[in-house]
Amino acid sequence: MALNKAFSSTKAVSTLFIVTADNRQTATVTTIKTPSEQGYSLKDQVGFLIRKAHQRNTAIFQQHSVDEQLTPIQFSALCVIADNDNSSLTDLVQITAIDQATIRGIVSRLKKRGLIELVSDPRDQRKVIVRATREGMMLLDEMVPIAKEISDITVEKLNPSEQVALTYLLKKIIEE
Repeated sequence: MALNKAFSSTKAVSTLFIVTADNRQTATVTTIKTPSEQGYSLKDQVGFLIRKAHQRNTAIFQQHSVDEQLTPIQFSALCVIADNDNSSLTDLVQITAIDQATIRGIVSRLKKRGLIELVSDPRDQRKVIVRATREGMMLLDEMVPIAKEISDITVEKLNPSEQVALTYLLKKIIEE
């Protein structure tokens, strides 16, 4: 009698003795508990709540953005590019906390739309510098006040003290 032993450590285990005429054998019976039986509620988990809050913020961004093609992550990258003129892709990865593959895709889409330009660093031709174009700066000029409103709408259910506390706690969670 083969039993599957690939269960987690939260399983309930009981021992069952099977007695036959010629020998005595032992088998282990495993009862697997559901997450809720283990006291786990997805709706109370920090990661789930942060993801839901992010989804709400993204939906609000999409409703209020002046540019239907601009995503929140592209907007963030464009802000960083504008604020950090002459940044390399490596600099952008460090500043934005966006992984290299994703930042390359974002840069490619922003460049294709004419919102940024890539130029060689005059001091090191191997290094590529990312700069916001006039079109990119004009879009930011229009979007930044709206982005502030988007943040306000996202937390409008919180009183001012709760808003400050939320920001403080989120920063504390992500600090290294």
